[in-house]
Amino acid sequence: MDYYLNFFSDQYYHVYNRGNNGENIFFTPENYLFFLKRLDEYLSECLEIFAYCLLRNHFHLLVKVKKKESINEQFRLFFLSYSKAINKQTARTGSLFQKRFRRIIIEGKPSLCRAIVYIHTNPVHHKFLEDFKSYKYSSFQSFLNNTETEAKREEVFSWFGGYENFIAQHQERIELDLPDSDMPDF
Repeated sequence: MDYYLNFFSDQYYHVYNRGNNGENIFFTPENYLFFLKRLDEYLSECLEIFAYCLLRNHFHLLVKVKKKESINEQFRLFFLSYSKAINKQTARTGSLFQKRFRRIIIEGKPSLCRAIVYIHTNPVHHKFLEDFKSYKYSSFQSFLNNTETEAKREEVFSWFGGYENFIAQHQERIELDLPDSDMPDF
C-alpha cells in the first residue's frame, strides 16, 4: 500500500497516525475534544468527516476530500497546532506525531463500510476496552444518539442500508472477530 499518496478531490481516505515512538497523543479528556475542534478549524474547508476514533496513542479518520489545494499544508498546520498545545500542557518538547501521517484510498461502498466498522471497533481491536459502543471518543456514539456531529451520519447509514444494518455490521465484526488484513495496524 502507498501510505503517502497524494490527495485527490472527491476521493475517500482512511487517514491515521500515532504518537512518536508509539507514545500517547491524548492525555486528558479535554485533549480529545480539542483535537476535534482543531481538526474542524483547520480542515473543514478541505474535507468532510465520515467517521473517527481517537485512542490515547493514535487516531483514525474516514474523510472525503472536498478540495485538494492546500490540504497537505492544512494537515501540517493542524498537527503543528495540536502538538504545540500538548507540548505546552505536558511540558514536553519535540515531535508529538510520527513524521508523516498515513492515508489509504477507500473506494466503493463495501470498502467504506468496512473502514467505518474498523475505525469504530478499533478500541476493542487494541484491547483498550471490551465494548466499543461505550467508547466516548469515536463517532459511533454520535451516530447512535443523534448528537450534533461533523460526521455525515445520514450518508453513512445509506451506505449500510439503514441504521439497523449499521448496528448489525458493527456487532458482527466483534462477534466473529473478523480480520482486517487490508486495514492498517499499529
